Amino acid sequence: AVQAGSARLDRRMKKVRVLALMHPQLVPPDSLEGQSDKDINVWKTEFDVVSKLRGCGHEVRPLGVQYELAPVREAVESFQPHVGFNLLEEFHGEVVFDHNVVSYLELLRVRYTGCNPRGMILSRGKALSKKLCAYHRIRVPDFAVFPMGRKVRRPSHLQFPLIVKSLIEHASVGIAKASIVDSDEKLTERVRFVHERVGTDAIAEQFIDGRELYVSVIGNERLVAFPTFELVADKRGADEPLIATARAKHDLEYQERHGIDIRPAELTPELAAEAAHVSKRIYRILELSGYARLDFRLDARGHLYFLEANPNPEIAEKEEFASSARHAGVAYPELLERILRFGMRQQA
Repeated sequence: AVQAGSARLDRRMKKVRVLALMHPQLVPPDSLEGQSDKDINVWKTEFDVVSKLRGCGHEVRPLGVQYELAPVREAVESFQPHVGFNLLEEFHGEVVFDHNVVSYLELLRVRYTGCNPRGMILSRGKALSKKLCAYHRIRVPDFAVFPMGRKVRRPSHLQFPLIVKSLIEHASVGIAKASIVDSDEKLTERVRFVHERVGTDAIAEQFIDGRELYVSVIGNERLVAFPTFELVADKRGADEPLIATARAKHDLEYQERHGIDIRPAELTPELAAEAAHVSKRIYRILELSGYARLDFRLDARGHLYFLEANPNPEIAEKEEFASSARHAGVAYPELLERILRFGMRQQA
């Protein structure tokens, strides 16, 4: 009943001017006519957001932002947006600069969708977010950070198998089957790969053999956790570990070949309630706002392990966040308008 009431409020939302911030190469065309599936997959999120908001009657101006902030100020002065819809994942080629654009919007007194700068910083570092959650007695895998330029020494408490990742990159950048290591030699090799190929510090964490779960949360003060979704690979071998590699997330042909899908998770009512409750706690601990996706592993004993938080996650109509909302009865246009509403309630 609460969700239905919120949806009705969303439908009655007044029409507003929306400045949609995105990477220049992802500014979508006005129509899908003549576009290949491969091309559409590149800018599907931007197209879905812009086209659906326009379909709701809002005036939407896409703006490519990459190396300069001046275009943002110029667009704000000329367009006078009621709200900025933030679709940026980096600035100047650096993922750690994404929060600076949001901070700039705050300096311009422009409200915006998605996460605040503080929450983006706290959740960006996989080690920091785990430390904060562990302090609040939320279960996380054992881990160690391996900074660039230092010799790789595994702490004695960190036991194999481990999975090696970039400390700050999201979207499974640098994650492959070789990321799971079972010896110090392989650990050293993979850490060097992250240092040299990804260009960031590395984190190695205990590999939790089990299920990969995603919980989508939306809100500022009052939070809603949508139904838990799960990554599955129907065609993988019985002894092949399930991990969300970069190819599993972004390569359409690879997904088809391995039967990879993200679908509603079949959980007991108790476990579903626990996933929702823990996700809301983490959301507040990391001071997130707007909307976010929380990633977990579920081991054979039914224990949830928090992996990482993703503020401003993929919001395309067919991706897991929107699919989870739809599973809860929130249609895509209503979801976008709800995100707009939360953005306009941000302090500016």
